[in-house]
Amino acid sequence: MLAAILYVLQTGCAWSALPTSFGVSAATAHRRFTEWVEADVFVRLHQMMLDLLGSAGAIDWSRASVDAMQVRAVKGGI
Repeated sequence: MLAAILYVLQTGCAWSALPTSFGVSAATAHRRFTEWVEADVFVRLHQMMLDLLGSAGAIDWSRASVDAMQVRAVKGGI
């Protein structure tokens, strides 16, 4: 199931184009993805991976970057 979901996310293909070789229907994969997003499964998985890699010293924080942009709206539009 996870492999099917990651395939769709990585390739950007439509759920309906999910290859049958994953052994799960597109509807089931999409339903599970939706349930997992609502349950913060991917957020927790990401945090667990960061914790694991961080404790192993495998994250080079000198290469980390933060990106943000704030632009004031022009009154009356452009």
